[in-house]
Amino acid sequence: MSNWVKLCSLQEAPAPGKVAEAEVEGVAVCLANVGGELSALDNWCPHRRGPLGQGWIERDCVVCPWHSWTFHVKTGEAEFPANERVETFPLRVEGEDVMIDIE
Repeated sequence: MSNWVKLCSLQEAPAPGKVAEAEVEGVAVCLANVGGELSALDNWCPHRRGPLGQGWIERDCVVCPWHSWTFHVKTGEAEFPANERVETFPLRVEGEDVMIDIE
């Protein structure tokens, strides 16, 4: 079952190569823009709950600002350390709205 809700407007979304924090219905989200394509991940790093939305982009990964754990923006799988991951959320753009499925 889907639960598509508005995360933000396209104007509020991060520029290419940037990340931002957002929250919708009590869910904290890291919104990442890699090469103009938006992705949404759980905002909290599994290590010490560092805020991924305050980190940065390297290649196609978000880097946690606290201890440099890295997560692929599409899969949520960690490059470092191995066998860690964060949840990812389906995302789509409808007109000027960035929509997310938080189910």
